[in-house]
Amino acid sequence: MESMISTLPKIEHNKTDFMPINGTDYVELYVSNAKQAAHFYRTAMGFKALAYAGLETGIRDYESYVVIQDKIRLVLTSPLNSGTTIGQHIDKHGDGVKVTALWVDNATYAFKEAVKRGAKVYMEPRVEKDDFGKVVRSGIHSYGDVVHIFVERKDYNGVFLPGYKKWETQYNPEPVGLKFVDHMVGNVELGQMDVWVKFYEKVMGFKQIMSFDDNDISTEYTALMSKVMSNGNGRIKFPINEPAPGLKKSQVDEYLEFYEGAGVQHIAVATDDIIDTVTRLRDRGIEFLRVPDTYYDVLLDRVGEIDEDLAPLRDLGILVDRDDEGYLLQIFTKTVQARPTMFFEIIQRKGATSFGKGNFKALFEALEREQELRGTL
Repeated sequence: MESMISTLPKIEHNKTDFMPINGTDYVELYVSNAKQAAHFYRTAMGFKALAYAGLETGIRDYESYVVIQDKIRLVLTSPLNSGTTIGQHIDKHGDGVKVTALWVDNATYAFKEAVKRGAKVYMEPRVEKDDFGKVVRSGIHSYGDVVHIFVERKDYNGVFLPGYKKWETQYNPEPVGLKFVDHMVGNVELGQMDVWVKFYEKVMGFKQIMSFDDNDISTEYTALMSKVMSNGNGRIKFPINEPAPGLKKSQVDEYLEFYEGAGVQHIAVATDDIIDTVTRLRDRGIEFLRVPDTYYDVLLDRVGEIDEDLAPLRDLGILVDRDDEGYLLQIFTKTVQARPTMFFEIIQRKGATSFGKGNFKALFEALEREQELRGTL
């Protein structure tokens, strides 16, 4: 009886959610030098070595290093030859996210449901096996060159996926407290935001949980619009941005210019102690956007009482915002590759379910100061 009761919430959830997703399985970035990128994420951001695929595992045209921190798995992939699709992706976009992999109970079912509702096929369902069991994967296209891969791994006990071997190294710096992917933000071209909102609604059963227009997200010079899509259990959240008319080129315009199309703008990763996490990241060389010091003069008047002391928040540049459910703390890195495209957000939620609307103006003015330095505003 006890085991039957424990399964009831999941059964009930599946009745209303035609594509249940358990969480983010991994995020794969195509990068020009996977070995050096893996070193960066380990040294600067506290990831540990997990798995490797390449020449030593029988792959002749690319190599992948997998790094892990708590529930976050990043796959860093580079081509080993010229003229590959991976190389063409990097040549066009620079380093960036190719795959957002979603952990599901049944990858064949998820694929069929998505395609039935209009998704473009990226990868037909296929069974991948090794001595540790089997994984079923399938995939569909999303905005730009981003794809979603459905991963079914209930019959697998290996280190990552078939075809990968355990990557063992004596160099594994201490983690910095990153826990899981909170959300991933996509930038799309002008007029395309609602197209992709409808895609996630129709094809994957997501719901729009929040919307921001250019009155919410604007400065004296630039503006953008955003809608937040979430799956049934709230474990996957995809805000989608598009530029709005402004006096100067917005951060989304700049991204689209240098990424040469739509793509993932930033990955937001959660922590339980943002002050400790950001201190560790800063000490390891990660650079963050800064808001004017005057932001903190009125912070408590705006958000009310918080548990944290104001001094370390001011010192580190951490932002705070409140909604009806509680408050959140957040900070944004500068871009982490050569092109002014992808960056990370570090976020700690203390009840809040929103995305820091009260910080938008200060944040975007900080982004504009970076654009001005680059001569792209």
